[in-house]
Amino acid sequence: MAQEPKRIKDDILLRVRILYLLFFVVGFIIAARLVCVQYFSRDTRVNAEKLERKIFKKEAVLAHRGTIFARSGEPLATSIFRYTVLFDFGCEGFDNESEYRRQCDSLSKLLALHFKDKSAKQYYDRFMAERKKHFKIIYKKDTLVPRSDGWFDRLRDRMRDKEFKTVKLYDTVRDHSPVRMFRDVDYSEWQTLRTYPILNWSLGMSYDMDKHDERVFTRQELARCTIGRSSETQGAYGIEHIFREALCGKDGVELRQRIAPKFSARIESDENIDAIDGTDVYTTIDIDVQEVADRALRNQLEKENGIWGTTMVMEAATGDILAMVNLSRNKQGKYVENYNHALKSRAEPGSTFKLAVLLSLLEEAGLPLSTEYDSGSGKKVMITENAPKIKVEDSHNVGSVIDMRKAMAESANVYFAKAVYETYNKEPERFVKFLRSLHLDRKVLTSMPDMGEATPRFPYPGSSIWYKHTTLIKLGYGYGIEVTPIQTLTLYNAVANGGKMVAPRLVTKLVKDDEVVEEFPVEVLVDKICSDKTLAMVRECLEGVALEGTAKEYFGENKVPFRAGAKTGTAQFAQGSISYGDGYYIGSMVAYFPAENPRYTVLTSIFKKRGTGTYYGAGLAGPVEKKVSSFIYNREHDWYGRVEHEDVEHFPKEVKGGNIAQTRKVADHLSPRTTFDRRAGWGSAKVDSASTVVIESLPDEPLRMPDVRGMGLKDALFILESRGLKVSVKGKGAVSKQSIRAGEPVSRGAKIELILK
Repeated sequence: MAQEPKRIKDDILLRVRILYLLFFVVGFIIAARLVCVQYFSRDTRVNAEKLERKIFKKEAVLAHRGTIFARSGEPLATSIFRYTVLFDFGCEGFDNESEYRRQCDSLSKLLALHFKDKSAKQYYDRFMAERKKHFKIIYKKDTLVPRSDGWFDRLRDRMRDKEFKTVKLYDTVRDHSPVRMFRDVDYSEWQTLRTYPILNWSLGMSYDMDKHDERVFTRQELARCTIGRSSETQGAYGIEHIFREALCGKDGVELRQRIAPKFSARIESDENIDAIDGTDVYTTIDIDVQEVADRALRNQLEKENGIWGTTMVMEAATGDILAMVNLSRNKQGKYVENYNHALKSRAEPGSTFKLAVLLSLLEEAGLPLSTEYDSGSGKKVMITENAPKIKVEDSHNVGSVIDMRKAMAESANVYFAKAVYETYNKEPERFVKFLRSLHLDRKVLTSMPDMGEATPRFPYPGSSIWYKHTTLIKLGYGYGIEVTPIQTLTLYNAVANGGKMVAPRLVTKLVKDDEVVEEFPVEVLVDKICSDKTLAMVRECLEGVALEGTAKEYFGENKVPFRAGAKTGTAQFAQGSISYGDGYYIGSMVAYFPAENPRYTVLTSIFKKRGTGTYYGAGLAGPVEKKVSSFIYNREHDWYGRVEHEDVEHFPKEVKGGNIAQTRKVADHLSPRTTFDRRAGWGSAKVDSASTVVIESLPDEPLRMPDVRGMGLKDALFILESRGLKVSVKGKGAVSKQSIRAGEPVSRGAKIELILK
């Protein structure tokens, strides 16, 4: 008996040892397998890498494109991040048709209220149509199944060879191609939209988001040719294109971990690269001047049925372009900014070129202003007696024998043709050399060579476009040479700037993180185009054009509150397939002001075909020149008498009542003290003898007439109409009288008249 318990004990111990050994062997096998899988299995490594790529993903971080600013610091072109919502109508979340219809009905109504571009029914119908297109159930095959229900019954029926029934099987076809249902939205809009049905699904399985940087032009088409674009589809030109590298910045990279479908979080990693935002560009464009010039030119083009036109405003001392308007008539008959005529439309300038001729005759040849020639009283005059016999005529009778002042004022073609021919016939190189000294053979926008400025078509002896006698005579009245409007403007601006020719400037600086990284200083093209004596005579002639010559209708006595120097030009146009006989003209005018101390130079050129209206430079460009220069002059307050500043503080004698919170805010800024009995609501305001603004709240009596005297119309209307009263208004200003006295009983629908003063 003693042997039996020992044997049982040894048997149990053996079993335990075997069990331990088994556990050890299994553990060893598991550990070995783990090591093998972790370090030696190629399939495991590949699968792990695939899983890691799904969980961890590198995403591009978009850099914010730099902003293009106006002279005042107002943005002209800026970038905002936009979101495109793309629906997946083939997703499993839309399988329940009844639930889908219910959700889409609510979403359609909210989208219609938010975007106001379609009705709720239109949105709903499209949601239904897209689901039908992207989610289809199609017939697959027939199969036999027992008629009984339940797995036990079906098994029993099979064993008993019971009758089977035919069942049709269908497949679900899903098209997951993304569909855009509404326009792109910004971040603030998305915060609203994401609360709507379907869009508020936490997993976001039904839609995807595409974030991108969108360029926004704050003034739509204003100055578009100057601001430009940098787009593969819409073209690359202007400031956007020239400074594209600085504006773009550099995109970054960040490592993100997938948390749930459509959701991920940034992970701190050495692989992360922060995005570098673009550099801001500050231009010389003055928004107010640009708008006035755009409106004036647009109105004139519509009135005269012009084909295209350009207006520019240049600051005399710096060359800053305050406005550059370029309008062309499109196929629909509307005027749009789609071509930079100011820089690219090279053509024969006509009589505006006579400034260069005048400078040459006075400075290079040394002729006095009293030099006289017979202009033929408006008839054709033979300039050369020898072959080729060249005749020139004027558009009107400028008189017979006239001096240089009169010739400039009346824009006498015959006079300047004779003067140039007789002075330079034997040595045309002298004349050409002086024209070169005026920078008329080169581009002027030197700081931005990629802006698209056309090079002048400049004739000189020995060139293919120089014809003996003919070219020299034609140069006398603005033909035979082709220049752009900005090149003409630069020459006139040199006269306004005391003889110093400065290059046009469109950009003043590049700024990065509030630090100037590059500046564009004023660039001098010619230190002195002529002597002070010649400059004085030239200014005298140009002022004569404005006061009593071809520009007197717009800058003459009592036409504007300032004196100006001006010149008009009318040129027949011949280029490419267009000949002089086709009746195309360019009418121009250039003016600087005020004449005694010029600050600004304005040029306008309009291209049209002869027909209705005028085609002369004065009539075409004059109205635009007058409107633009008058606006600038009236805006410049430092040209008028100044109000002397006093050390004594002044406080308002009256303050409008109305919204108490708003009235308090105004009073706190303008008055030394403010008292009130309530912080919100509606009230009247009075100023006592100590300049304290006393705000008294209106009684909360909806059935009695409130006292709205002293309030602005907006607040008074709100208070009265909220009580159901019908209000009529006379006058302007604040409410001074009300037809129903304060405190009297009123009923809804009652009429009340307010007198504003």
